Amino acid sequence: MFNHARRPRRGARRSVPASLAAASLVVLAACGGGDSGSADEPVDPPATTGAVDATTTTVPSSSPSTTASSVPATPPSTAAPDVAPATSEAPADGAMTLDGVRTAVVQIEAKGTFVDPEFGSYEGAGRGSGFVIDGGNVAVTNNHVVTGAGLLQVYVDGEDDPRNARVLGVSECSDLAVIQIDGPDIPALTWADGADQPGTEVYVAGFPLGDPEYTLTRGVISKAEANGDTNWASIDHTLEHDAAAQPGNSGGPLVTVDGEVAGIHYASAVQTNQSQFLAIAADVAQPIVETLASGQDDDSIGVNGQVVVSEDGSISGIWVSGVDSGSVADEAGIQPGDIITRIEGVSIGTDGTMREYCDVLRSHAPDDQLAIEVLRFSTSEFLDGELNGDVLTQSFSFAEEYADETAGDAASTYDYVTVTDDTGTITVKVPSAWNDLETAPIDIGFENLSPSITASSSIDGYRTTWATPGMEFIASPDLLEYTSADLLDALAPEGCVSEGRTPYDDGYFVGEYEVFSECGGTDTQYYLVASTSASGEYGAVVAVQVVSDADLDALDRILASFNVTV
Repeated sequence: MFNHARRPRRGARRSVPASLAAASLVVLAACGGGDSGSADEPVDPPATTGAVDATTTTVPSSSPSTTASSVPATPPSTAAPDVAPATSEAPADGAMTLDGVRTAVVQIEAKGTFVDPEFGSYEGAGRGSGFVIDGGNVAVTNNHVVTGAGLLQVYVDGEDDPRNARVLGVSECSDLAVIQIDGPDIPALTWADGADQPGTEVYVAGFPLGDPEYTLTRGVISKAEANGDTNWASIDHTLEHDAAAQPGNSGGPLVTVDGEVAGIHYASAVQTNQSQFLAIAADVAQPIVETLASGQDDDSIGVNGQVVVSEDGSISGIWVSGVDSGSVADEAGIQPGDIITRIEGVSIGTDGTMREYCDVLRSHAPDDQLAIEVLRFSTSEFLDGELNGDVLTQSFSFAEEYADETAGDAASTYDYVTVTDDTGTITVKVPSAWNDLETAPIDIGFENLSPSITASSSIDGYRTTWATPGMEFIASPDLLEYTSADLLDALAPEGCVSEGRTPYDDGYFVGEYEVFSECGGTDTQYYLVASTSASGEYGAVVAVQVVSDADLDALDRILASFNVTV
């Protein structure tokens, strides 16, 4: 006759608050995305709005990966750049000119299936920029442009058909990737030396907004060492400049008037004048690029993702939009749509950036076994396992723990629906077959009525027999007058055998749970959890009557999905 709970976990975080619609994606947005913020004074982009149907083929343009492919797959134009070139002929020493930069800059189209925290699962293509460096068709771009893609195609200046490419190495924390482009040699750019001082004239080259036409915009470096911690990368420092860029410029070069690479564009740094942009400085990027070009990853487990933080701060971590096949993350069982919440006991993304995640990776060798905890958002499951070790498994499951004590397998498994009480205060997922519902607030002996949900295939059968499964959920400030032990004492069912009480702590509610068996001389089990919210605002109880193994699965789902939404 009461409710609330989650499967008991030690040190676990709470199940997802209602939806990640309340999540605030803090700090910057990658240049491929529509949202942006300041490196030195972060702002909050719009909150996410939840997943869409998995069959959608819409490509979101606000993802911090690449710009959505909204134009025909035609090769980059050879139209004139936005600013006049310094010269149209190469100097005698073979160095690239500003006009010649266009021949080394490519547009990259990444195709595959990704999971976005706002739009859900989608199959489509996104576009970013890149450039060939040091010859041999080895090109540099951003990690968020290519990781997790099933197909990479590259458009080269003056060519009608795209070329295929493959990833040589990636760095999640530095947001860098190196790819090998098929076909004849493409002209290469060289790194600039010391072109990072405020006032230095620079140009952003690339393909903004997924447009096939090459652009070049002019500005100056305004800050040599801007903050490099964002919600999708953690870099030692970045260059801040005012050469205008758009989504789709991600991975393109920031070049000097001499056509040398001063940095790699990757973000907007929008302040009140909306005129500042960020690039990974050449001195930071060059040694990492050399490592990636050799075929080694750097500070990476093989995911394309961004930090998300729930509105109340109870959940933070890296939302995984894509996973590189065969990577450490893939072998551990991480999937698109997962949220990586902890690594080696360190909570991830608590400050809205990748800093904590990257600090952990940089403190260990690539082949070290690292404990990892994941929230599988689609099923509200908490999983734990290891990178370079044990694959992810459900942290705790009543279905696995107590299956041998039930009456046996049910004839079928359940589909689930989300139920909200009449006051809009509490929600929970229950089997759709439990369609006999009571959602009105009830009188439990206090001055105020308490939000309540009861669900069963037959509420009368649930309340009067041990043969019908069902559940009850109550959350109320009035319950704070009692300890969890008091509530368990008062609500213990008659005619059952207690298997003892166990401490309960899911990181959001703390209390005790008790399992009862042999109810009424049958194999039916009764589960009762009494707890107090970490905020101290609500006491809550959940009761679930389990008749079959399928009901144990329902128990897991109920305890993983309940929520107080106010």
